[in-house]
Amino acid sequence: MDFNKLKNIIEENDSFLLTTHVNPDADAIGSEIAMYYILKKLGKKTHIINYSETPYNLEFLDKENVIRKYDKEIHQNLFDEVDVLIALDFNRSNRLVSMQEAFLSSNKIKISIDHHPEPEEFVDFNFIDINYSATGHIIYDFLITTKIISFDYSIAAPLYAAIMTDTGSFRFERTTAELHRIVADLLDKGVSPADIYDNIYDHSKISKIKLLGRALNTLQLISDNKIGYMYIYRSTFKELGALESDTDNFVNYSLSIENVVLGMLFVELKDGFKVSFRSKGKIPVNKLASQIGGGGHLNAAGARLNNLVMIEEMPKIIKTAKEFLNKYYQE
Repeated sequence: MDFNKLKNIIEENDSFLLTTHVNPDADAIGSEIAMYYILKKLGKKTHIINYSETPYNLEFLDKENVIRKYDKEIHQNLFDEVDVLIALDFNRSNRLVSMQEAFLSSNKIKISIDHHPEPEEFVDFNFIDINYSATGHIIYDFLITTKIISFDYSIAAPLYAAIMTDTGSFRFERTTAELHRIVADLLDKGVSPADIYDNIYDHSKISKIKLLGRALNTLQLISDNKIGYMYIYRSTFKELGALESDTDNFVNYSLSIENVVLGMLFVELKDGFKVSFRSKGKIPVNKLASQIGGGGHLNAAGARLNNLVMIEEMPKIIKTAKEFLNKYYQE
């Protein structure tokens, strides 16, 4: 990856707009905040504009309250006023939802920093490598390689949050010895693993826990108990006062059951539904997701399907998943 090219773009320009995907996770928010402080230390004017609200369990990362929720009347012109647009932790423009048009129509320099496969060509410069554990991992290497600034806790903490969550608390495949050395460096800068974990995972609202209970009540096992799936209706969110972002990681409960190697979670939305896929071993659920217009990683992927009815589409996707597992799963 040509980190010096990224360094030159940053040094040669004065104003930046950072954004990330719909329903951001800790890698998305952590990468945005880390990049914000990098640019701030360089004296750059920087905005963070997201389509979605920051999930309440990630608000602690935005200590200065710099992230803004997109409002077309207020923010659309910003896409043409700054020098550089940076897309963090996604590589497909439809992940911007209603911000997509403003982003694509801008004639400013566009950059993507990401670690997901199969990128869409919608930016001028891609800084993408699927071998990285997280987008925050890429930003760390950028800092170390270029020495563009010397960084402290304000940058180390969001990078740790990004890496910790996207590695499943350091249990996924890309958790290497080198990654642990990176984490040690972040800890040397004052990061407390207990505090970060507590803020992200141990401050759930009661509505989220009740939502999890409802989801678990729908759990079904099929294909000789190799596939587990759950579903949540939009009416359940309304009843409990829960949020779509509360469903983050729910799909992993399917994989915690013995013999299950492929998990799915269907979530009904206002304008359609989304489905999340998780797998064990070398079952490439990103290929399963791509069959219905989605994407992702080998073991973690998903799709957001607008203007479709979940209850009508679920049987089709379940059938596709069964056929997919027969093709890719080996005892």
